[in-house]
Amino acid sequence: MSKRKSPQELRSHRWLGVSDLRAFGHRSRLRQGGYDAADFAGKPVIGIINTWSDINFCHTHLRARAEDVKRGILQAGGFPIELPAMSLSEPFVKPSTMLYRNLLAMETEELLRSHPVDGAVLMGGCDKTTPGLIMGAISMGIPAIYVPAGPMLRGNWHGEVLGSGSDAWKYWDEKRAGRIGEEQWQEIEGGIARSYGTCMVMGTAATMMAIAEAVGMTLPGASSIPAADSGHPRMCAQAGRRIVNMVWEDLTPQKILTSAAFDNAIRVHMAMGGSTNAIIHVVAMARRAGLPMDMKRFDDISRQIPVLANIRPSGDLLMEDFFYAGGLRALMAELAHTLDLSCLTVTGKTVGDNIAGAEVYKPDVIRPFNNPVSSAEATAVLTGNLAPNGCVMKPSAADPRLLRHRGPALVFEDYNEMASQIERDDLDVTPDHVLVLKNGGPKGGPGMPEWGQLPIPTKLLKIGVKDMLRISDARMSGTSYGACILHVAPESFVGGPLALVRTGDEIEVDVPARRIHLQVSDEELARRRAAWAPPAPRYPRGYGALYSQHIGQADEGCDFDFLAPLGAIPEPEIH
Repeated sequence: MSKRKSPQELRSHRWLGVSDLRAFGHRSRLRQGGYDAADFAGKPVIGIINTWSDINFCHTHLRARAEDVKRGILQAGGFPIELPAMSLSEPFVKPSTMLYRNLLAMETEELLRSHPVDGAVLMGGCDKTTPGLIMGAISMGIPAIYVPAGPMLRGNWHGEVLGSGSDAWKYWDEKRAGRIGEEQWQEIEGGIARSYGTCMVMGTAATMMAIAEAVGMTLPGASSIPAADSGHPRMCAQAGRRIVNMVWEDLTPQKILTSAAFDNAIRVHMAMGGSTNAIIHVVAMARRAGLPMDMKRFDDISRQIPVLANIRPSGDLLMEDFFYAGGLRALMAELAHTLDLSCLTVTGKTVGDNIAGAEVYKPDVIRPFNNPVSSAEATAVLTGNLAPNGCVMKPSAADPRLLRHRGPALVFEDYNEMASQIERDDLDVTPDHVLVLKNGGPKGGPGMPEWGQLPIPTKLLKIGVKDMLRISDARMSGTSYGACILHVAPESFVGGPLALVRTGDEIEVDVPARRIHLQVSDEELARRRAAWAPPAPRYPRGYGALYSQHIGQADEGCDFDFLAPLGAIPEPEIH
């Protein structure tokens, strides 16, 4: 570890510590806010990037938790300033929060750069906030620690435990099939989300919070604490205390986020049965840190690591159970022989130090390595003439019979066509069909919405069909399940091979062989390509136009081309 900084070496010293007219103005405005020199002079200024909002119930408690973070910062001799950032409420933001992940990353980076901030506490949890906050902090390059919002409590209906997301899909299909009525559906609606916090299944939120911990950006055990547990505000205060020392130590993300740290995170992702969305976010985060990363790394590690967390949708239980079973420290201890235990973390200690002494208290929740939840991998990356740059699937959440399948395509040109057709009793579809959705990718969606879990056609639901093969260039909620092949790259909107698929074409999928193939000759595909015309851009102006011009494809992490490279940006002039 490098020597501790002096107060004169603090970044904020340029704003607050010198004797000139501009610093006079800065200090006088702090006094305007009721602060005195004893509050800030010579102390690390800590920016709290808070994604709380009235419309994001995953983050409802972060308004109060920011005060716990401030308490810890003050205890450690720092000066806290709260900087609100966009909230990205997954259930409400349309067309997709993925459209705005990079905007949050830009906002985080620029909030930190433009203010007299020495270190950052990043407060998030709802799906895209975790990668957006961390991507921005990586690019800014000052010490930063992530505070995860934590999962909500278990849902309940008629004595049955409900998991937000996963059971919504399950019981919606039951309602569509006529097996439950409107009154029961309303009861489920009132019981599925019982407290503030993120989805309590292994969706994207829980996955990304776990990855943030596994890669070394949170305090040990922080990602597993339920949002409503009293341990959560204690963790927030502890994070506040820790960031002050991280500033003195100059412990920046670049010293933590190594290739080995990302490999650790991917191993944890696989053992958790994590969301396929994590692939896009981890690729983007690693590339922000200047590290090579692609989807193949996920596939390679997936073959080595079984699913150990018995959490829906790959398992049966929920994140509250996971916490009681020992949480992420316990799971990482079970994985210890596969991890690089020497990786540095925000604690200033190694992964090995952080998980020392961790135990699994409930082996039915966190399984031993030799008795996994599923022998199927958590993630598979397929390639072929339909997805030259790859596509992804979660085999552990699919019907095993569909891991090798060949069937005729039933093609929908966009989401609206699919929604208008899928309920028809006369739809020409069988259980062997492969449902194909086009124009759901980064540019086509736009924003790569979570449309990838195409509904089972109603006529098939009524005869008991629960899964079938579905292919798209969209994403899927991490709470979802089924034989869904996602992130087809390049996407159809830019002329990827998916754009050329027609109803009736045979598609073959062989997950063990990692192969996906459209059974159409190269000559016929060339004829179709010659006849294909690119669609008009989705956005004529504003952020959407900027997004459309610069967004990368799914296999590239969907980052902006002008943000991904790690490059030095000059510090702002203090005039």
